[in-house]
Amino acid sequence: MNSELRDYLKKYNIIPKRLTIKNNVCIIDDKYVIKKRKNNNLDNTYQYLKSRAFDYFPNEIDKDDNYDVYEYIKDINEPIEQKVLDLINLISLLHSKTTFYKEVDIDDYKEIYENINDKLDYLYNYYNDVITLIERNVYMSPSSYLIASNIDKIFNCIYYGKNEISAWYELIKNQRKMRLVTIHNAVNLDHYLKSDKPYLVSWDKSKIDMPIYDLLMLYKTHYLDFDFTELFSYYEARYPLFEEERKLLFIMMMIPLKIEFNCSEYELCVKVRKFIDYIYKTENLINAYKNIKDKKNNLD
Repeated sequence: MNSELRDYLKKYNIIPKRLTIKNNVCIIDDKYVIKKRKNNNLDNTYQYLKSRAFDYFPNEIDKDDNYDVYEYIKDINEPIEQKVLDLINLISLLHSKTTFYKEVDIDDYKEIYENINDKLDYLYNYYNDVITLIERNVYMSPSSYLIASNIDKIFNCIYYGKNEISAWYELIKNQRKMRLVTIHNAVNLDHYLKSDKPYLVSWDKSKIDMPIYDLLMLYKTHYLDFDFTELFSYYEARYPLFEEERKLLFIMMMIPLKIEFNCSEYELCVKVRKFIDYIYKTENLINAYKNIKDKKNNLD
């Protein structure tokens, strides 16, 4: 316990019998959760969510300039597959309850287009340099071999992004409204609890933005854990994405990670293996979505 937190407890005459530090929060006697304040606009966020009939977050008991105090939510045990479906359902509800449309001009879309294009150009040059250095070696390290044997997949991600971002820009360049929602912006299973009702916790990063960013965050955190073809379909059955939103989501999912060579060979092998698995998983997901769409169009 740091001195600042100790002073806070002393100020309010809180004498804990049991104190647990978990995920940067302090749990007092399984009654209160004390968290360092990171976002001074959270009160406004909570008030807005309540006004939109969305109250799936812990009650705030107290606060001062440094800390927020919330009720402790005792999480019930449920299968992880059920838990992620409940989380998706709650995210779709959050988005549907807070949807509005903002007037935009071409520069708003152009900024997104240029940022993604610049990132893809940078990654293309970066991986060109990486594979050039790897091919100069007489003997490849295991991590280098993994990269070299999958370099075409990495470049295909970049080509996909370049083609699709141009198609996305053509699709939206004449639109003058953008759909926005309140996004949690840190969606993962650690921030979902189930007690008398479902709860989302840790709203410090929440903001107004496009709904796809919550899906992107969930995917990048749990891509190896679940079948996201099913999960995204489950979400869209409750809150359908527009064509341009889905296209932008897939582009962002396919942008390859920049592999940093700043760790041991063993750690680098693990990092590269996960990176390659991510590419294959994402490619399969997008192809499955396209097949579903093609079948639906044929039936129509």
